[in-house]
Amino acid sequence: MPIKIPDNLPARSILDAEGVMVMRETDAVRQDIRPLRIGLLNLMPDKVRTETQFARLLGASPLQVELTLVKITSHVPRHTSSDHIISFYRSWEDVRDERFDGFIITGAPVETMPFEGVTYWDELRRIFDWTQTHVHGCFNVCWGAQAAVHHFHGMAKHPLPRKMFGVHRHRVLEPASAYLRGFSDDFSIPVSRWTEVRREEIPAASGMKVLMDSDEAGLCLLHDPAHRSLHMFNHVEYDTNSLADEYFRDLAAGKPIGLPHGYFPQDDPGRPPLNQWRSHAHLLFGNWINELYQTTPFDLAGIGSANGARGPARPAAGPDLSYMPGTIRPSTLSFST
Repeated sequence: MPIKIPDNLPARSILDAEGVMVMRETDAVRQDIRPLRIGLLNLMPDKVRTETQFARLLGASPLQVELTLVKITSHVPRHTSSDHIISFYRSWEDVRDERFDGFIITGAPVETMPFEGVTYWDELRRIFDWTQTHVHGCFNVCWGAQAAVHHFHGMAKHPLPRKMFGVHRHRVLEPASAYLRGFSDDFSIPVSRWTEVRREEIPAASGMKVLMDSDEAGLCLLHDPAHRSLHMFNHVEYDTNSLADEYFRDLAAGKPIGLPHGYFPQDDPGRPPLNQWRSHAHLLFGNWINELYQTTPFDLAGIGSANGARGPARPAAGPDLSYMPGTIRPSTLSFST
């Protein structure tokens, strides 16, 4: 399935090496359909790696997706070149008047700090409020999910005695959820965090449902219909080697770090890990994108106004049947800069 991205974006060569077809912008424009607009607020230090991980999952959809890379306005990234940021990212202040079908907020390496101690916390709170009027559906990940439930529901995050680190078995608690269509009863997801939010502290009146959890790692995925959000506390988007890179990095730095649970074959860090979660990562994001497509207004101006006029992201009258769901047509992922 073709993915449309700029020729000079690092993700292009990576995805091309994986056998993902790349589409030219002129070819994508010919598809007679409004693309789903997805924003990615990338708070991770290695922005190139993170944008590639999410582009890989978004690009697997049979729908055309336009991805806008967004950064915190008040924060200057230290681990990504300024040329890359200038070329491919837009500050939130520059996109705040625009509307998005979906918006992803990533994790960040600040989870041991109090929320109020994070330098960009005030701006992130404004972004969370903005999503309620300018975004149809949100997908918050790891610290981004912890921050969202703290902002909207007052939930605390609690330090763990040691890092929850590895690939942990999870289960589906709401098999009828549209977001979990096709999920097996037992599956594994990467976990990498020093803190947790607790099921017993979910406010009774919040309307949130636990969709996935783990005996070992606790809460994994919450559905928050009041805020049209999914809160994922773990890293389903991770590459095969992400946990290995974290482990060897911390080991080299002399930081206390144990072997990632259930990750290296026979707990031997000299053996390459096997990816146990890839299919479920694609399935979860595919289900999320499908829900966005089925419920978002065709007219972007309708997003945020009484939840918008629900309906697929295509014209209501006189559609071109060659581009209707159920027909075979290429997928595209375009990047907006």
